[in-house]
Amino acid sequence: MRDVEFHNREKETREIRAILDSRPTLITFIYGPINSGKTELITHTIEELPDEYVVFYINLRTKFLASYDEFIESLFEMEMEAEGATRKKKETLAELVSSVTKVAGIPITKEFMDYVFKDKKPKNAFSYIIKLFEEVEATGKQPVLIVDELQKIGDVNVNSSLIYELFNFFIDLTKERHLAHVFVATSDSLFIEQIYSEAMLSGRCRYLLVDDFDRGTTTAFLGEYGFTDGETQTAWDYCGGKPIFLLELIRIDEKERFAKKILATRVNQLKDLLDYLDYTKPGIAIGETRYLVEKEDVVNILRRFVDAEDIDSDGLNRPAKQFLIEDNILFLDLDTGIIKPQSRLNLLAIRKVLEERVQ
Repeated sequence: MRDVEFHNREKETREIRAILDSRPTLITFIYGPINSGKTELITHTIEELPDEYVVFYINLRTKFLASYDEFIESLFEMEMEAEGATRKKKETLAELVSSVTKVAGIPITKEFMDYVFKDKKPKNAFSYIIKLFEEVEATGKQPVLIVDELQKIGDVNVNSSLIYELFNFFIDLTKERHLAHVFVATSDSLFIEQIYSEAMLSGRCRYLLVDDFDRGTTTAFLGEYGFTDGETQTAWDYCGGKPIFLLELIRIDEKERFAKKILATRVNQLKDLLDYLDYTKPGIAIGETRYLVEKEDVVNILRRFVDAEDIDSDGLNRPAKQFLIEDNILFLDLDTGIIKPQSRLNLLAIRKVLEERVQ
């Protein structure tokens, strides 16, 4: 199997390193279209960090979160006691920290876990994490907390105050205590909008966009794997700079055939979605009110991409816009307010479906 190396995220890597080299003050949102390489960037950055940083990385992608308990459990890695008597059981935070380098999750013992869950309140978990991070700081190292796919917290069936409390905790770690750097990664820009309003994040966060590759980067990347000019043009025409599709093209011999096949699949998916809207009107929650999505409003937004690759979000029907973003057809750039298809493949599918509707 051909090994594909991490490629050219120098700008984003420099931004992250500059943040880490300064005093913790703001929460950093790492966001971008789906499959643009956010997790790959995070993983690569963690691997390259010097030992002075202790990274606690929590990926919620594969977690089933249906309750407060399940969310809290997802934050921690239970410290298992070794068999036999040769290894001393860890009983204090200092002993836990002494064995930590870079971990997936926050280490905890059964005794500490019992404390965390005794009142079923977030403050117990947050209090434990603060004390653990203070122990890390006492060793002369810098704690870094990274939570990937945090939009999964939307699955948690508890009252909405959990988001407020969680982000106030992140503010406490960064802006108030300057104790730990906090990075939150997500492809769900609507989720960031939601928590921005609920958690009073004005002046307390920054955004770092991890977008698909531009054309120059895509050409250089594919050139490393022997793509001809024609193959590179085909890749760009169909897939743009979407890393996940470029990786597939690298592994496939019949590149144009594969590109046409995935476009045909996306076209059929979009046709099916529009057909679905002939029979039902999905409900979209905006604040405390639920609105019905009208097919005509969805089509009117999609029609704007016939002659443009991106559009301004102002003036669009909000339920339809939110529906298309939640369904991963469109992507909202929070910094600019610009909306674009999640991929070039989506852009081509939108144009093809609308052309067929006109004929």
